[in-house]
Amino acid sequence: MKKLILIFCLAASSQAQVHLSFHDALQRALQVNNDVERSRAEVPVAEANRKYLLSQVLPRVNASGATIRNSENVTFGNGSDARTILPGTDWNYRLVLSQPVFAGLREKRAYEQAKIGVLIAREGILGTEDAVLLRVASNYLAIVDTDARIDIEKQNISLAQKRREQSDAFYQAGEVTKVDVLRAETAIKSAQRLLALAQQRRDQAMSRLRADLDLDGEITVDHPQQPVAPPPDEQTLVARAEQDRPDVAQAANNMKVARLEIQKQRGFWWPVVTFDAGYIQQKSSFPASSYGYGAFRFNVPIFQAGEVQARVAQARERELQSKLALESAKVNAREDVRTAFSDLRATETSLQLSKEQLAAAEAEYSQAFELYRAQETTSLDLAASETALADARRTVAEETLNHELSELRAWYAAGALKDAVGVQR
Repeated sequence: MKKLILIFCLAASSQAQVHLSFHDALQRALQVNNDVERSRAEVPVAEANRKYLLSQVLPRVNASGATIRNSENVTFGNGSDARTILPGTDWNYRLVLSQPVFAGLREKRAYEQAKIGVLIAREGILGTEDAVLLRVASNYLAIVDTDARIDIEKQNISLAQKRREQSDAFYQAGEVTKVDVLRAETAIKSAQRLLALAQQRRDQAMSRLRADLDLDGEITVDHPQQPVAPPPDEQTLVARAEQDRPDVAQAANNMKVARLEIQKQRGFWWPVVTFDAGYIQQKSSFPASSYGYGAFRFNVPIFQAGEVQARVAQARERELQSKLALESAKVNAREDVRTAFSDLRATETSLQLSKEQLAAAEAEYSQAFELYRAQETTSLDLAASETALADARRTVAEETLNHELSELRAWYAAGALKDAVGVQR
């Protein structure tokens, strides 16, 4: 029985562990992330609003009726000329068609605004998807980085243990004091503390990744050789950001909505014309028991106490605000790309220098250990070279992560992250 329980637990643990490649994680984010789903739900809302505004210019047909019990029954005339004007039990029904004919094109402007609202909602999806992809990619690469940090700290522990063994051998031979052994022990504990910190950071990054991907349990990741394609030149991305970035597109559409709002408010100066047609059937024979009618009705505004002027003025100010918002969005997009490229160039330089630093530190440590083993240098010199090597390894891991994130942010600043990582909805 215990064996069966153990087998079941191991199977459950195996099922809970999920292996994800970089591309698979990004693809899953577009499918299950709640932020993306909420943004997509805005499109049906905008579509429903568009259909509602379209319905305002389509004909409407209504049926109504009533039955009434009166206290009196009143007629006039005799014989075939008799007419009932107040039946004791009265009833009637009517069928009415109503069609708006003209209302200053206000309904048309509102419908055009609603269509633009659908485009704004779709641009919102693109912006949310890019933001989620950047967050998921950052957390995924953070796990990759902490895995590398864990391996580095294990290597650093091995270096310190190697020094302790050598120091202990010298101590047993009476060549050095206990201080050299204690220094090696201190280095081991320091590396073990950093190992625990790296594990903690991995758990935190994994927690954020699980939340974005709607997963539970352990996640294993791969180290992608090239997470994202190298970005093109700066001017190309600046041009794309100013034209295609979702927030810029939304600002441009908002300006179109503001312009339509001015035209819509001006429409309140124009007359309103409607057409009605109906058929009436009633018990009362006065003036007739059944008849139909058709009517054009109009309402001409003569004096509105400045109400329309105020609405138009307000709409013009909103247009000015939207124009300024569009200019700001373009400026922000342009400067975001330039800042991202500046960071990318800095990380490229730093990564190259850190690799060179690591090569020098490895050579220094190798020579320092050989000298210490030959008792031609002290444990302090070996500890210093060991620390330099450990720091160089950490720096390479950190700068590798920074460089990869800088490339992602450069694409994100241009609003082109989805294309860069090669994922589809």
